[in-house]
Amino acid sequence: MIREETVFGPIKSRRLGNSLGINLMPVNGKICSFDCIYCECGWNRDGRDDTRLPTADEVHEALETKLLRMKAEGTPVDSFTFSGDGESTLHPDFPRIIDDTIALRDRYFPSAKVSVLSNATQVHRKEIFDALCKVDNPIMKIDAPTNEWIQKINHPAPGYDVARVIEALKQFDGDFVLQTMFLKSRDFDSSTPEVLCGWMDIVRLLKPREVMVYTIDRPTPEEGLQKFTVEEMRSLLDPLIREGFHVQIKG
Repeated sequence: MIREETVFGPIKSRRLGNSLGINLMPVNGKICSFDCIYCECGWNRDGRDDTRLPTADEVHEALETKLLRMKAEGTPVDSFTFSGDGESTLHPDFPRIIDDTIALRDRYFPSAKVSVLSNATQVHRKEIFDALCKVDNPIMKIDAPTNEWIQKINHPAPGYDVARVIEALKQFDGDFVLQTMFLKSRDFDSSTPEVLCGWMDIVRLLKPREVMVYTIDRPTPEEGLQKFTVEEMRSLLDPLIREGFHVQIKG
């Protein structure tokens, strides 16, 4: 399992280039409203020893210290990326931290983007949606079209409803990135008609400015998961591509 510092990297991201990570979760723990079978951070139960979240001031200090060092070393940044060991939007000071990060980006690396990788479980909250509207890349996740299928791949916390998430994402009016994992497990397959067709209908409804589809790249907590090749995913996504959607595929 991966455990990240509050500010980590930069790492070469398959999707975001030279990405400086910002982890709003505990340094030695994991807090998430999903418990995905493919999560590189492991199962939620394995990250419960540390539950202390960094304060907004601590995030600001860690980020500025890192940026000063990178500026002095001439290290470039393409994206300030909120990811790490859990769901960033669960942090109680998420809106303030977004404002602080944008201000630091503007001061030190004004050409870089600010990106948030999120499972979209908090987008229905106005303060979270408003904060996400300020970033360059709000990257929101939907891996499957129904609560039944999402339970098999994401194991969401009680109360999750994909219909509510879809309604919340409509607020973006298409100005967001939809991210989806393609894989096969014992009881889930992204390529089956009932999963794929239902998911593509959600894409057509939300009309995101970009669809970001990827597959397994690192060790997963559930054993026996199978990845797709880029060619397989491109074939499956051909209807959306032909319809004019901007689809980014990463193996």
